[in-house]
Amino acid sequence: MKKTTLLAPAAALALALTSLTGSFTSASAASAACTPSTLKTVTAKTLTIATGAPAYIPWVIDDKPESGKGFEAAVAYAVAKKLGYTNAQVKWIRTSFDSAIAPGPKKFDFNIQQYSITADRAKVVDFSSAYYKSNQAIVTYKGSKLDGVKSIADVKAAKATIGAAVSSTSLDAVQNQLGVKPQVFNDNAAAVTALKNKQIDGLVVDLPTAFYLAAAEVPNGVIAGQFANVDKADKGAGLLLAKNSPITACVTKALDAVRSSGELATITNKWLTASAGAPVLK
Repeated sequence: MKKTTLLAPAAALALALTSLTGSFTSASAASAACTPSTLKTVTAKTLTIATGAPAYIPWVIDDKPESGKGFEAAVAYAVAKKLGYTNAQVKWIRTSFDSAIAPGPKKFDFNIQQYSITADRAKVVDFSSAYYKSNQAIVTYKGSKLDGVKSIADVKAAKATIGAAVSSTSLDAVQNQLGVKPQVFNDNAAAVTALKNKQIDGLVVDLPTAFYLAAAEVPNGVIAGQFANVDKADKGAGLLLAKNSPITACVTKALDAVRSSGELATITNKWLTASAGAPVLK
């Protein structure tokens, strides 16, 4: 979770897959039968799931969540399956990030769009437990000193200049996790400009921002690797539901089952580590 404004619209959200609870409706809801026949969804016996417009890689591949390809698309279908829905019973709609999190009724049953769980947001919407907690990552460019590193030891040995924004979790991570002295910038925008101009070899940001920068901002950009986020204030990203939704407890129960079975870890490795080109640095 960044303490400064990020370039990417994605909320700072991974691989701490602990069971972080969201906002529940009631104890009775938690014990209710969680089946398509009993769940009070927007449309009977249909699970309506929302995501962004457009939805980006690696969260959704080719902007087609119905394919089930991409991290968040795969998580959504895994939750739906635990609730008893077939793929044919899942309906996708699109929302903007801000409109979905605004107070009021929703046209979806849950929204998966990298929503960080915060106390302020929980006043107007419900959250499931966390399905994702963002790691920190190093963005660099092809041919740099950091291109091809395999471990934190490699990062140190490269004697590269690594940037981070002032007063950010990323800056703390460079100092405490990587153990190197960073070049500090007033904000991420200034740091990205320096990386584009090759004034620094790499920039540390949260992983969602790293995906965006490597794909859209930095010429020949690549993610050198990701490493554990130790920010205890970061509660992770949860599925977003309407405030006091009658299905919040059931959705959380399903997500927790996906996590405890090991399926969430498998999905994470497939879409956020292996195929996404963001190896874990240890």
